[in-house]
Amino acid sequence: MPHIIPSATATNFAKPQDAAIEIVHVDTAVLVASKPAGLLSVPGRGEDKQDCLSRRVQAEFADALTVHRLDMHTSGLLLMARGPEMQRRLSRQFAERQVDKRYLAVVAGRLTLASGEIDLPLLADWPNRPRQKVDLVAGKRALTRYQVLGYDSTTDTSRLALIPETGRTHQLRVHLLALGHPIVGDALYGGAASTAHARRLLLHAEELAFAHPASDERLFFRSPAPF
Repeated sequence: MPHIIPSATATNFAKPQDAAIEIVHVDTAVLVASKPAGLLSVPGRGEDKQDCLSRRVQAEFADALTVHRLDMHTSGLLLMARGPEMQRRLSRQFAERQVDKRYLAVVAGRLTLASGEIDLPLLADWPNRPRQKVDLVAGKRALTRYQVLGYDSTTDTSRLALIPETGRTHQLRVHLLALGHPIVGDALYGGAASTAHARRLLLHAEELAFAHPASDERLFFRSPAPF
């Protein structure tokens, strides 16, 4: 049975969109959780942004430390380390791109190609933070591979598998927008048209694979998208 961490109960922290956190896997070195959409990965600035996945997990696993993050409105698999040494080893895997991640997204429109890649450098859009933007001169390299899984003519949306080869902030969201197919439910980049047909961002981290930092065994986890 998966371990479940219930939603926050403190009135000033709880949000209607929050759901219980499922601990998909836990051992003495790593912890893999499934983050609900609408919940921060780590604390933000301000009292209203203190409820987050890392703090809920640490309430039961005090040595759990952050290794990477998911956007607040993205759901799916998130990896944490048990203690600073395991955090160092896992962080090295991320830095050396030895961690495999796959996302599922629903985007507006029908793509011309069945698969491809988006190789566009990204930079913070400082006057419009937290937005990011494509910047061909000063941006940092960002590469996303995609595969079309299906097209729904009734909603004019496509279902995509996304593999980020780099880990820039909002990379998948900005890359799909630049391609002309914003992710459905993306209020920040897609505007009112994108949120008219979904109550949340339709982006989910569905697969995660990495080497166990203690045993070096290759581990694979999958969390089906809830949409």
